[in-house]
Amino acid sequence: MSTGAIDEAKLEEFMGQMVGHMTGATVCYAIWLGDELGLYRALAQDGARSSDELAVETGCNPRLVREWLDGQAAAGLIQYDTDGDRYSMSPEAAMALADEDSPAFTARAMNALGSMFLDMQKVRGAFAGDGGLSWGDHHPCLFKGTEWFFRAGYRAFLPGEWIPALEGAEDKLAAGARVADVGCGHGASVIVMAEAYPNSQIWGFDFHSPSIETARERAREAGVEDRTTFEVAGAKEYPGAFDLICFFDCLHDMGDPVGIASYAREHLDSEGTVLLVEPFALDGRAQNVQNNPMAPLLYAASTAICTPNSLSQEVGLGLGAQAGEARLRAVFEEAGFSRFRRAAETPLNLILEARP
Repeated sequence: MSTGAIDEAKLEEFMGQMVGHMTGATVCYAIWLGDELGLYRALAQDGARSSDELAVETGCNPRLVREWLDGQAAAGLIQYDTDGDRYSMSPEAAMALADEDSPAFTARAMNALGSMFLDMQKVRGAFAGDGGLSWGDHHPCLFKGTEWFFRAGYRAFLPGEWIPALEGAEDKLAAGARVADVGCGHGASVIVMAEAYPNSQIWGFDFHSPSIETARERAREAGVEDRTTFEVAGAKEYPGAFDLICFFDCLHDMGDPVGIASYAREHLDSEGTVLLVEPFALDGRAQNVQNNPMAPLLYAASTAICTPNSLSQEVGLGLGAQAGEARLRAVFEEAGFSRFRRAAETPLNLILEARP
């Protein structure tokens, strides 16, 4: 423990930061609750209403609904009319919190944050042990939250910007290509591609059997069963040859990314492409820590989820969710790829292209 003199002004500033972090965490919890109970979806319909009216519409306890609404208003997520004692949502807030088809919808992603708290003792055990905690050993909230954390971005950018940024890929998919999505989870990216490129056949592979079952259900709901196939397979086990092999926000989670990239090269057409989508990071840890606004969120997720999963597998390279472009380039060069470039980026993701 430090024995140096305490600067009261700096302490006050630091405590302000702490309160801000605690406030953000509890607001995320309340967002999760509002999505689970349908409170946002009801509030987004037909204008302002009282807390009692919202409670009746959603079948919830009126006293608890009032408390939740006041917290939402205090956080600036909804509006409160003091004269009429009524609550409402702006169109922008409804996009993020109520409309699950919106490219900005993030409310359901709070499940992923919740899973970190639910799995605290498991993560603590990983710290005290060999560092390993497999993806499938997490609470199911993680799988649901991950789907919805990335789904909006895939819908917004995958067919409109990311695939067109790859050399020759869009023409192939429009005409009819064979596509593999490795580590597909609940199939959000598979379904987006199947909807955008109906002439192509899309395979989703994941080693987590419950996720594959959910992906099949999602494909049925979306009406793309005829052009999607989901199979339980590890990242060095899937069969077939493909024009495009995709890794969406998952390669850094894997124990042997070099071996997995090499396996992808072996299953890629000679003129094929690997699409690698990874969390945004700046090259160099110091640079990333100091200048990447997404770093606090992504390092925390990497600590609890990504790196422990990698350490639970063979090789256990432990890239982590903040590997950065240069480190990922080195992985693909070691795997035998001759071309690697950044095709696009968003505040959340690096979109990288690798070719044999």
